[in-house]
Amino acid sequence: MKNVGYYNGNIGLLEELMIPVLDRGMYFGDGVYDATYCANRKIFETDFHIERFYNSLKAVKIPFAMPKEELVAELQRCIDLMDIDGVCFVYWQVTRGTAPRNHAFPHAYPNLLISITESNLMDLTKPCKLITEEDTRFFHCNIKTLNLLPSVMAYQKALDAGCSEVIFHRGERVTECAHCNVNILKDGCFITPPLDNLILPGTTRRHFLQICERLGIPYKEEPFTVQDVFEADEVMITSAGTLGLAACELDGKPVGGKDKELLRKLQLAALDDFTAETGFVPPFRAELCSC
Repeated sequence: MKNVGYYNGNIGLLEELMIPVLDRGMYFGDGVYDATYCANRKIFETDFHIERFYNSLKAVKIPFAMPKEELVAELQRCIDLMDIDGVCFVYWQVTRGTAPRNHAFPHAYPNLLISITESNLMDLTKPCKLITEEDTRFFHCNIKTLNLLPSVMAYQKALDAGCSEVIFHRGERVTECAHCNVNILKDGCFITPPLDNLILPGTTRRHFLQICERLGIPYKEEPFTVQDVFEADEVMITSAGTLGLAACELDGKPVGGKDKELLRKLQLAALDDFTAETGFVPPFRAELCSC
């Protein structure tokens, strides 16, 4: 099967999946989600994504009763129905339930949606261009909710400008990207914004901190500014499918390109961890080694 869809235990083609109009995700975006990648039918960093997902559920008081182990089994069941063994995007969300439109929490069972689609990891040999945008989102960005319209609008603005992502900032302080974390390298140190309510606790961000510890690379979790990004030795965006993509331009001005050796060391470590867990070797790895 291609593009596997799942809704409350019913499985079929994603494009044929039917969801009730009264699902609260339709009216209020009243739900949370998480996502990662799999390869060779093996989910990458399952535990971290599942833990973050249940943290988001708790933060918005959705009483989702399915045990973590059962949710993982349902994800795996959908993955196993895919026609391919290559890379797939694994997405799941829970809404507060199906009920007539009312702001008050309903007496309803939460709804679980899963989608599995064919995908690819971001090619790390091709640096990206970025723009900046004032961060006007709400103050609970640490919760992975379905309310993504500000990120959608900002991301489209980046695409319209011929760029790949947007760096949000509140005043001078950099927060994150539309759907990635942003990090910098400076004087041999990996620097990432601190975990608070202004950024998502990215699993790949956490992964890079572990890589730094393993390889003896200094790191800091501290705020930095837009000017710091311009002055950084390297600028990196990270997400489940973007394992340390470098940026070469910000708002039309060149950035990074000053510490390619450390950048490649971190990127290759992240790719090797992905391979160790899934058995999949990204096709661009060899080119990355020779860069």
